Amino acid sequence: MHRNRIALIAGLALAAPGAAQDRPGFTDTPVLPDGKWRVHDAARPAPVVVTPAAQPGGAPADAIILFDGTSTDQWQGQRGAWPVADGAMTVPSRASSGGENNLVSKRSFGDVQLHLEFRSPNPPTKASQDRGNSGIWFMQRYELQILDGYRNPTYADGTVGAVYGWKPPLANAARAPGEWQSYDVVFERPRFAADGKLLRPAYVTAFLNGVLVQNHQAMLGTTIWKKVATYEAHGDAAPIQLQDHDSPVSFRNIWVRPLPDAAVGSASAPAGEVR
Repeated sequence: MHRNRIALIAGLALAAPGAAQDRPGFTDTPVLPDGKWRVHDAARPAPVVVTPAAQPGGAPADAIILFDGTSTDQWQGQRGAWPVADGAMTVPSRASSGGENNLVSKRSFGDVQLHLEFRSPNPPTKASQDRGNSGIWFMQRYELQILDGYRNPTYADGTVGAVYGWKPPLANAARAPGEWQSYDVVFERPRFAADGKLLRPAYVTAFLNGVLVQNHQAMLGTTIWKKVATYEAHGDAAPIQLQDHDSPVSFRNIWVRPLPDAAVGSASAPAGEVR
């Protein structure tokens, strides 16, 4: 029995290196352009496991919850918190706030995945840019437009789903006023050199109500009304801002997933190029 035990231990010791080598994949394939891994590399780390939500739109296990329908603790308003009722928070009137009252996340983000649901007021009482207007400002600079876009004519680069002042949405997927709508967005921050030179613009991919409205779209720079956006160098992370445009837009179910910083060399467009 003692002899058999020794033989078993020896067999396991010999088998261990082979087990690592027997992982699915290859060790003799060409090296990929990034120089880090081979095609189908057996040694390449497996993706991190993330448990998805049970229902569409729910927060996955690794998400940061920015608003769960009960508290605005993750936010700070320029002039106080937005009111919360029935699981939603709503832009307050400027009369009650004493002026413009944008809401800013207490945490800062760079590359990030965002889910957010919003609702335009019903019945609508105004038109064009004065109807259900708000916006998501990534890094407090780069705006993805929120507007009541349902049968509401306005300029194309200012409707819901637009990179405001730059790119109209690929489609108008707006729901009727009073209906909840959803944004699912991937934002990639711009990259700057040490001297402030732009190395790569910000990019945004956005789905409105499940419809692609921006497809890895380069952004021109900081959003400015009635002007061409331009870049000014800034840090790698900054808050997300929800805009008060003096319209009682409501929000619920807001969560984010910070994303690993992509290397500048992985960009699909050359440095500084926009499309």
